[in-house]
Amino acid sequence: MSVKRSTIELDELAATPETLTRKQVQEAIRKGSSLVEADMRASDLAGLSFDGVDLRWAKLAEANLTGCTFRNANLSRASLWHANLQGAVLDGATLEGADFDFANLDGVSIKGARFKKAIFPLGRLTIQSIQAAVKSGALLQMESSGMDDDE
Repeated sequence: MSVKRSTIELDELAATPETLTRKQVQEAIRKGSSLVEADMRASDLAGLSFDGVDLRWAKLAEANLTGCTFRNANLSRASLWHANLQGAVLDGATLEGADFDFANLDGVSIKGARFKKAIFPLGRLTIQSIQAAVKSGALLQMESSGMDDDE
């Protein structure tokens, strides 16, 4: 049963109490291991393919995820607070309840993604631009934060 397999794999990852390294994440993806609840905070994972990976409740806060692909991945309830996802592809991903607050989502593709109750940096993106990007496949364009203005 797949639930039992996921539990065993999660237990293997839980044996490492610290944040997973890039190498450990690559190995887990290669083996098809579950990354449910995996701690990858502040890791440099740029360019990795998480396509179809189960990342529910994963801790990806402050991670470098530039250029990563998450096609059809499950990021439900994942923490991506302050992560850099510039140029990432989340097409078809499940983002329900995911936290993207303060994340860099510039140039991100979210075509067909499901994002019910997800938290976005709405000061720099509008809900309308997010909804349009889901439907059309247009890349997200973040507005300037205004913090660099010298007035």
